Amino acid sequence: MPNNSFLLNLDEVGLNDLDMVGGKNASLGEMLQNLTKLGINIPGGFVITVNAYREFLRHNNLEATIKNIVNAIDYNDIESLRRGGLQVRTLLKNSKFPKELSESIIEKYYELSKKYDQEQTDVAVRSSATAEDLPDASFAGQQETYLNVRGPATLINSVRNCFASLFTDRAISYRQSFGYDHFNIGLSVCVQKMVRSDLAASGVAFSLDTESGFKNVVVINASFGLGEMIVQGSVSPDEYIVFKPTLKEGYKSVIEKKLGNKDRMMVYGDNPDERVQIIPVEKPLQQRYCLTNDRILQLAGWVVKIEEYYSNLKQRWCPMDVEWAVDGLSKELFIVQARPETIHSQKDHSKITGYLVDESTQRTPLFKGIAVGDKIATGKVSILYSLDKRVTEGHEFKAGDVLVTDMTDPDWEPIMKKASAIITNKGGRTCHAAIVARELGVPAIVGCGNATEIVTDGQLITASCAEGDEGFIYEGAIPFQKTETDLRDMPALKTPIMLNVASPSLAFRFSHLPNAGVGLAREEFIINNYIQVHPLALMQHQNLDDKELSATIKKMIAGFDNEEDFFIKRLSYGIAKIAAAFYPNKVIVRFSDFKSNEYYNLLGGKHFEPHEENPMIGWRGASRYYSEKYKAAFGMECKAIKRVREEMGLKNVVVMIPFCRTVEELHKVTAVMKEFGLERGDRGLEIFLMAEIPSNIILAEEFSKHIDGFSIGSNDLTQLTLGLDRDSSLVAHLYDERNPAVKEMLRMLIRVAKRNKVKVGICGQGPSDFPDFAQFLVEEGIDSISVTPDSVIKTIRAIHAVEKKG
Repeated sequence: MPNNSFLLNLDEVGLNDLDMVGGKNASLGEMLQNLTKLGINIPGGFVITVNAYREFLRHNNLEATIKNIVNAIDYNDIESLRRGGLQVRTLLKNSKFPKELSESIIEKYYELSKKYDQEQTDVAVRSSATAEDLPDASFAGQQETYLNVRGPATLINSVRNCFASLFTDRAISYRQSFGYDHFNIGLSVCVQKMVRSDLAASGVAFSLDTESGFKNVVVINASFGLGEMIVQGSVSPDEYIVFKPTLKEGYKSVIEKKLGNKDRMMVYGDNPDERVQIIPVEKPLQQRYCLTNDRILQLAGWVVKIEEYYSNLKQRWCPMDVEWAVDGLSKELFIVQARPETIHSQKDHSKITGYLVDESTQRTPLFKGIAVGDKIATGKVSILYSLDKRVTEGHEFKAGDVLVTDMTDPDWEPIMKKASAIITNKGGRTCHAAIVARELGVPAIVGCGNATEIVTDGQLITASCAEGDEGFIYEGAIPFQKTETDLRDMPALKTPIMLNVASPSLAFRFSHLPNAGVGLAREEFIINNYIQVHPLALMQHQNLDDKELSATIKKMIAGFDNEEDFFIKRLSYGIAKIAAAFYPNKVIVRFSDFKSNEYYNLLGGKHFEPHEENPMIGWRGASRYYSEKYKAAFGMECKAIKRVREEMGLKNVVVMIPFCRTVEELHKVTAVMKEFGLERGDRGLEIFLMAEIPSNIILAEEFSKHIDGFSIGSNDLTQLTLGLDRDSSLVAHLYDERNPAVKEMLRMLIRVAKRNKVKVGICGQGPSDFPDFAQFLVEEGIDSISVTPDSVIKTIRAIHAVEKKG
């Protein structure tokens, strides 16, 4: 590209022109040249280069004046930064374009309009800085974008405002923090045909999980209307997660869908002075997902192609941050921006830092929101609605305070740097507050609803992002531990260590731990937390004459076809998230094993559950599945598993039957499973049995003929072997899985399993709590040991010590 060029078509530039057209424009041009042939739509346009920006400065003799203003800023004083920034921006906005340059821009604009058969077409005017999206600094949202710009006068004004946006307060502060020279950085502007997403939907997509850095998913945020609302954090968007490995194999691998609160949307303005306006979204539309499954899969496929293209180009994994829009007129999907993701691609996952809330502490959350990051922080509340509040009310934000606000603005970056945590009423996982919090390594909890009304200035609170997708805010200082482990120091083991994973929301984070898959994924956790309603109440609530229950269920199933669809999909999303995190390793999913008193506590459970004297040995596990009273509910569990394996392609899911008392009972359960589409051996489906009842051990030879593996449930096996109630404090001193009778049971089972070439593992705390118990299991030849994620490091060390002795 000739160095003196002021204007170029977007498809004439590429990544080699970074210095001349900035990160965004170079990326758009690169994709137009190379990815349109793969079927990816990118709107056309033209670029006003950095040379034009420098010519604008030269023509108005601005450089020396700007240097003096910027050099005089005291970066420890936010007022000084605000004054300096405003001075520079005012200078730039009051300056004139060289005549030839403005005429050339207008001529190019009319050429673009003609291409779309319009006299004056609608365009987006986007800034693109030369230092933007470099690997060590993402410069999130620092330069401006102007949407629905139409006509030469508005265009020239928008370009000038883009030039001025190189000197917003947050951009000046950010460059200072990262040591960039303000004048080595130039600004280019892209004038790009608008996509009419004001009549459809738009959003952002990442080719990795933005919280954990998990590589194998595409995370999509979507909202109705123009995309600025998501970036600003003005709405809580829909969220979709697509699993990349099985997507590439042709499966419909949408492994999670969450309905957002999309109560407002940005659309085109009604008059020439108002380019865009924000309007409310009708209630029925709020209850609908923005994108169909087919559209989600199309977008995820494009994001994967973009990631593959950039990774090949850079000769390393290059996750991408993509902005997309659906045109409501043509019904076509477009990619409007793509840039390398700059946080997790830099992260070293061989070092694990963990934050754990002290479980012994009594705590009830004040409120909750969406967790960003995985840290915990304590500090005093500082509520801010605007930076001006500090000036007018003398409100000083102190380092270490917790920033609580409606939503953050990019200008707030200097204050966000000082915060110990950030809490917002609005926003989703990809809003400005979330992006900047990740860069700064500050825990943030966004989309809390009414945080500013619940807490008060000066109140001491703890913000915890260490408990899954949800972030919790607690009163006072809650004790927590921070641990650091270098996985490169972990010894190699002969005995595979698997994980017990209950929470789907933590699965991606746990995937970085050393593991050979999941030895126990309990459906009860997913039903309790993702579904919350008794399955029979879902299916039969209309016949119960319980108006309150029916109203609650109606609200809960918004976005789903009906009650059964809600149960099957919510359960399948929970299972799929765990299965995807550990793919292709085995993930052993245990069918639901609530006792009747636990089922009773689910919404509507009181209408269906009997009162049992001893639920621990009552109507639970296998005995429910073939019972005429419960069979239909178990059928929904089977359909969820079938959906995960066959629609999403997660064939690493193994099913496990709990509390199965007899071989006849096993046959009855497998017959019901077959009725609902699950058959051992079909598409490689394996069936495991929980070995937790003495009859499982005594009849192990017979059970072995009909299953693929045993998983020892040492808690139930210990209490049933020793004939004691593990919940009774009166006999608690007798409870010990190392008791000779229990060990004899285990020895018998392992020997029978080995003889019949059936796998046998254990899922329980015993091996990590008692090294001598671990030694016993390893010596007996156990095939795998499955433990909770927080004890995996301890277990590896214990097993290594045992194996070293052997």
